[in-house]
Amino acid sequence: MWLQVLPKIITGLIFALIGFSPGSSGWSQTRPNIVLLMADDMGWGETSYRQHPILRTPNLDAMAAAGLRLDRFYAGAPNCSPTRSTVMTGRSNDRVGVYNHGYALHRQEKTIAQGLKGAGYITAHFGKWHLNGYSGVGAPILATDDHKPSDFGFDQWLSVTNFFDRNPLMSRQGKFEEFQGDSSEIIVDEACKFLDSNRSSGRPMLAVVWFGSPHSPFVATQADKASFTSLDAQSQEHYGELVALDRSIGALRRRLREMEIADNTLLMFCSDNGGLPEVTPGTVGGLRGFKNTLYEGGLRVPAIIEWPAVIKQPRVSNFPAGTIDIFPTVAEIVGLSDKAFVQPIDGISILALLTAEVAQRDKPLPFRHQGRAALVDNDYKIICLDLKKDVYELYNLRSDPQESQNIASQQPAILQRLRDQLLAWNQSVENSVAGKDYVEGRVRDGEPGTRRWNDAPEYQPFLAELYQRPEYRPVPAGGAKKNLNLKNSNAKKKSKSS
Repeated sequence: MWLQVLPKIITGLIFALIGFSPGSSGWSQTRPNIVLLMADDMGWGETSYRQHPILRTPNLDAMAAAGLRLDRFYAGAPNCSPTRSTVMTGRSNDRVGVYNHGYALHRQEKTIAQGLKGAGYITAHFGKWHLNGYSGVGAPILATDDHKPSDFGFDQWLSVTNFFDRNPLMSRQGKFEEFQGDSSEIIVDEACKFLDSNRSSGRPMLAVVWFGSPHSPFVATQADKASFTSLDAQSQEHYGELVALDRSIGALRRRLREMEIADNTLLMFCSDNGGLPEVTPGTVGGLRGFKNTLYEGGLRVPAIIEWPAVIKQPRVSNFPAGTIDIFPTVAEIVGLSDKAFVQPIDGISILALLTAEVAQRDKPLPFRHQGRAALVDNDYKIICLDLKKDVYELYNLRSDPQESQNIASQQPAILQRLRDQLLAWNQSVENSVAGKDYVEGRVRDGEPGTRRWNDAPEYQPFLAELYQRPEYRPVPAGGAKKNLNLKNSNAKKKSKSS
């Protein structure tokens, strides 16, 4: 009984620290600003605090040393769009229509931005969106897009459909803008401008900053890749991108202090999926699997929460948590009711974890992606690589984090328990896929699925302009890139330091 009520007591103490009563109406200056950072394809092993053999990440190291480092933190899925949907909704990706990368989030979903906006927050999105149903290299989001960030609760946005690199062409509220410099530094700078311009309003702020790095194609400056000359060319560029990403996080933390809002800003960093197999040295810290797998290397990602007003004692936690927990945690901090979510949700609040270790997670972390599924239940993990077949793998992650020994035959009782839980959860997801969670009892017509943006009719008027840029130029059958030499008439240039 005591263990059950202890997290609630701790949560009450947290609210007392920040001077806020959960469930109160209206907004208050005591509510924290919230800044959510997410890297693109950064593996669990790609920090120097995880003893990477070559890469140094001094700013992430400093953030971890000042806050809560989560060493068993999971992306919601093994690739990008699905994980982003879990951040937005607190629900598994298949429930919300994001079955794989490039699928659109159902417009019937309720998001973290909508919930916070309703609670008085000013909200903004910067960088990669990838929840509007387009695949391919990131393109500026159109003003006519009915799955753009503002359709899901963001007051302001400077965004692209997918990954983006140096000197990006982006979209601010539907208007194209061309930037010069590193993409990570650009969007952090823009996020800081948003925070600075609104900090005197008396209203709390939400900034979602989704980097395009270190997703391929990898493009880094000579200075940023100077430490990696012994590596192959691709790995040099990859790690160079991470140097710039880390530097941008240092700039953000410094600016928060200069704006005098760092103390009551909840700053969180994580990645959207596990690391990449083609990069050396390895990206996943010795775990099994990579991006697009349900093994730890595909799901476990670096994660840090810094909130000086609340996290007074920095520490490292091995409590299993994930991106699916972000919205429920923020909802408890702000005092949002269950009505802020489409039900059922799959995540839990980990607010109590910010100030004290929690012994056990009382609800497994679920994953479903491309006909595969898994559950992480504290020490144990069950995996089904084909939901059409009754075949399962079972691992004890405490004793075997590398998932080297399938103990399904040795632990039949645990296997049966987790199998039953997995199948019951999977059936609930099937109900969600059918639209039974929504008021209408179905998914509304008009959800786009996925398509390449350059094949979509709405982008055709912009192709001549976009195809001038090297990242968008079509590759002819002969293999050489075609230069259309067309006049660029719509992009407003902005220079940033490189």
